[in-house]
Amino acid sequence: MKKQPLSLPMDVKLMNMAASALFVAFAILLVTALGWWAVRHPLFAIGAIVVEGDVAHNSAATLRANVAPRLAGNFFTVDLQQARQAFESVPWVRTAVVRRQFPNKLRVQLQEHQPQALWGAESESRLVDIYGEVFEANPGDIEQDDMPRLAGPEGTAAQVLAMYRSLKPMLDKLDLGIEQVVLTGRGGWTLHLDSGATVELGRGSSDEVLARSQRFAQTLVQVTSKYGRKPEALVTADLRHTDGYAVRLRGVATTDVATQRK
Repeated sequence: MKKQPLSLPMDVKLMNMAASALFVAFAILLVTALGWWAVRHPLFAIGAIVVEGDVAHNSAATLRANVAPRLAGNFFTVDLQQARQAFESVPWVRTAVVRRQFPNKLRVQLQEHQPQALWGAESESRLVDIYGEVFEANPGDIEQDDMPRLAGPEGTAAQVLAMYRSLKPMLDKLDLGIEQVVLTGRGGWTLHLDSGATVELGRGSSDEVLARSQRFAQTLVQVTSKYGRKPEALVTADLRHTDGYAVRLRGVATTDVATQRK
């Protein structure tokens, strides 16, 4: 017969339980003490901020000087979300990824806005980047001569940028550059060209507006040549007609042009 294992006396069991509890309490106390030491020790105070990525409009030294006073805590306690927001509040910074680097550094990867156009009224200093995002910038930081101006209701920057990108190649073929694209609050589109001409594109969906614009671009050379003119002679064009458009050329009276629907 197998012998039954002897059970430990109750006082021994209690001693073992007490020893285990004391060990656990000691371990917790030790971890707490180490954590408190780490939080307080100057070794882990943020000693450096390493800035990488796009710094074309903000030097790394300037970024560190602007952001460092806004950071609280040390390597273990600094709020990375708050640090990211501090960097992204700096002009030209689109995104910032902030990571800890042991024992006392922050490493920041930056992406700057890449400007595509000016945004809003001429008195404003806002720009639109390649993603259709509006941001503030010092006008002196950019070359504005070749940059178009886009305008529209708040929240429509990406839509207006997309329209500009669709219209530009059509007009490039005519050697006409776009200076301004305007979307009104009622949904009407207007172009201002570098030749001084104004083109009313009218309202409708993007596809409808682009279809009218395509017909206009494909026939403008033929229309102007009939009057011994070139496309740069255009003064105004009105594409808001159902089956055609009206143009005014320098030295020529207003002309209505019929176009066939495709």
